[in-house]
Amino acid sequence: HFYNNNNTRMQSLQVDSVQRWMEDLRHMTEVECMCVLQAKPIGVEEDSQQGELIVASGVGAGDHVARNNLQTLLRRALVVSTELGKMFQRLEKGRWQRVHSTAVRANCHVRSLVHEYSAARSTPPEMQKYEKSLLEKCMELTNITERCLHTDDEFFLKSMREAIHEILTDVSDSFSNMIDMALANEIRVLIKQIDSSDNVHTIGSAISNLLSLTQDGPQLCSIIAKEGAVVALFKICRQDRFRDLYAHALRTVASICCVEEGIKQLDKVDGILCLADILTDENSVEAARAEAAAVVAQITSPHHTSTQHLASFLESMHDIVTALIKLCESASCGEVFLLASAALANITFFDSMACEILLQLNAIQILLQACRDRQRVDTPYSKDQVVTILANLSVLEQCASEVLQEQGIERLLLLLGEKPSSSSPSEGAACERVQQKAAVTLARLSRDSDVAQTAIQLKAVPRLIELCRSPTERNNSDSVLVACLAALRRLAAGCPDSIEPADHQQLIKPRLVDSFLLCSNMEESFV
Repeated sequence: HFYNNNNTRMQSLQVDSVQRWMEDLRHMTEVECMCVLQAKPIGVEEDSQQGELIVASGVGAGDHVARNNLQTLLRRALVVSTELGKMFQRLEKGRWQRVHSTAVRANCHVRSLVHEYSAARSTPPEMQKYEKSLLEKCMELTNITERCLHTDDEFFLKSMREAIHEILTDVSDSFSNMIDMALANEIRVLIKQIDSSDNVHTIGSAISNLLSLTQDGPQLCSIIAKEGAVVALFKICRQDRFRDLYAHALRTVASICCVEEGIKQLDKVDGILCLADILTDENSVEAARAEAAAVVAQITSPHHTSTQHLASFLESMHDIVTALIKLCESASCGEVFLLASAALANITFFDSMACEILLQLNAIQILLQACRDRQRVDTPYSKDQVVTILANLSVLEQCASEVLQEQGIERLLLLLGEKPSSSSPSEGAACERVQQKAAVTLARLSRDSDVAQTAIQLKAVPRLIELCRSPTERNNSDSVLVACLAALRRLAAGCPDSIEPADHQQLIKPRLVDSFLLCSNMEESFV
């Protein structure tokens, strides 16, 4: 499952559909059978061993046990959480028959989970007390909801509803705590494999399992970070003998760093220094440098509220920025370019020095040339990163002449026409960002009279007017409309003759907010 091919970034998360179905089948149990069996484990017979082999085809026995423990935990946890959620809803509506049947189902699934987990691992003592309490409360829930089936006494049912709600809340909290402990226990096992093994396959398998877990949401990423995964993964990235695992380990670090705890851990182990080393090492394979860029993009994301780690980032910024623009220039495919340019785009937001470094490194020429290369810039997402960097660079005065030299105004006008190729909401949003930032960049650059003249000669004004007047041309986006009005006004200020009187009356003369309201309420003309 190692990351040998840039085009198969998500390969480790893809599972054969028949294999997935067979794994799911093991958890789809008839409630009546479960009640009769009381969730007792069934002895392994020859037939079931054969079944195990089919489900585990292509996976080593140790890997299968580790992965299976985690998947079983997560799936059972999802089933129980869903049943508890249904109970809360049905309790509100007073559907007592359904409340009871759901309680029975939840009880069975909790017992199965506890038995299966105990059979697979020695349960930690602190978890055992949660298990015991949880099993007692689940049984109490089953008994109390059964009593409600045999009465129509409204007063009794009302008091029962409050009691059940309280027990149900307790069950939910205990279950959540128990699952967190069980997951932390499983994660510790994986981290120990990464930390103490010398076998590349064993470490790679443990990293794959961690990466798979990070896809289950921020709560799990926080547990993974707290258990020391980031520390263990950077330990791998500092050893030459594990070079083949660098990309795999860094991709997992990037996923964990979607939460603040992951970034704190990265800062504690001087992770930024390690990332700079990998990015600037000429012997590093492109895949490892691309994944290092992904980590940089993640930790410099404007969405993070904590910025303490950025102090140590500034010390390595010149090296990192230099390596990233080189990676943009040499990228072998669109994905590598996207990761490198996304990291650069984030960096240009938080430090103006980065913009100056990029100008010195000929970034405008490199980025605009990349836009002409379909192999590197192949999606609206990549164009969004490029135009973000250009918008931030355009604050600097010397940027204008370089953009003109590289026919950058033509490129910005092409980006103003960016349209989604599918109905994907995320692609539509990316196209809107491209249009908006292209207009912002044009407005900033048009402070320079040469840029303004070039833009007018290239018919920027009619295109901006079309975007203002036609909602479909701007994907019905208000932010694109505001940016286009601002760009139009900047061009009109320098060259008033370029705007027709009627357009001037509606789009230039009024206050910006009035022009905005006029255009945003404008109906599409089909004449």
